[in-house]
Amino acid sequence: MAHDIRIVTEAALRELVPLDLIAVDVVERGFAALSTGRAIMPPVLSMELPEIEAEVDAKTAVLPGFDSFALKVSTGFFQNAALGLPSLGGLMVVISARTGQVEAVLLDNGYLTDLRTAAAGAVAARHLAPAVEVAGVLGTGLQARAQILAAHLVRPFGRVLVWGRDAAKAKACAAEIGESLGIEARAEVDRARLVAESQLVVTTTASREPLVQADWLHPGLHITAMGSDMEAKIEIEPAALARADLYVADRVSQCAERGELRSAITAGLMPAEDHAELGAIVTGELPGRTAPDQVTIFDSTGTGAQDTAIALHALALAQNAGVGTVIKA
Repeated sequence: MAHDIRIVTEAALRELVPLDLIAVDVVERGFAALSTGRAIMPPVLSMELPEIEAEVDAKTAVLPGFDSFALKVSTGFFQNAALGLPSLGGLMVVISARTGQVEAVLLDNGYLTDLRTAAAGAVAARHLAPAVEVAGVLGTGLQARAQILAAHLVRPFGRVLVWGRDAAKAKACAAEIGESLGIEARAEVDRARLVAESQLVVTTTASREPLVQADWLHPGLHITAMGSDMEAKIEIEPAALARADLYVADRVSQCAERGELRSAITAGLMPAEDHAELGAIVTGELPGRTAPDQVTIFDSTGTGAQDTAIALHALALAQNAGVGTVIKA
């Protein structure tokens, strides 16, 4: 029997689904569902294509209390700029968890991934960050901007410091953040000084060597590290994870393979298991920050649970607004 499939373009999704507190709450519910023990989330299917500087990932999760799930494919082809094409792409397919029928195809080209990643950072800040006067970000790309905008939703701050390898890009990023939030924002050339002056630091790079040193940790600091999502990447010195008062993973098994935790395990500084996950903190099963002077670190590798949560949110908005092309299949 034929059934409807809704196809929604990137342009429509950008209009329908903003980065706001509703999106943050949606992703938070995804983390909570993941912590129940009844979620089904297989390991990330990842493929690196070094000869053409490209990578492809596939993520999915079936969550209790959600009638459907998303299968997300994301691509990064980093030589595309020379061809006049965007480097990032991908789509999300929404599938019924009851019948297996395809319900929608969201042609987001990575927009929903960017959105849910930023929202995850905000969820972490909500539960782990102290009161914030100064926020710092390492990185100058789209996610650097998105993480700061998302964090400001839950921990409003009055000043932002931006570090980047390219000083001009750092200045441009700071100017854009300052204009978006109406607060002071400036480029900072010294990473150690950025960390020292900040209560919240977000790392958003593809670095393959540590950018934040363990000796830079100070009382009342929260770090969200979201750049390490493949084996070769690292942003935080492994000793920092061991030195923190509280280390939290989005998914321990995943972080042990591709997150900051992987490097700490390899260095013999952290065990592979028995770490807190953000979902358990969201539900109250485990405590988050319990004192203003604690040092906390959130290791974000991106989960299929986040993809399912944001995809179903986007589809509901599209259905309610009558947006998208509906075909019979």
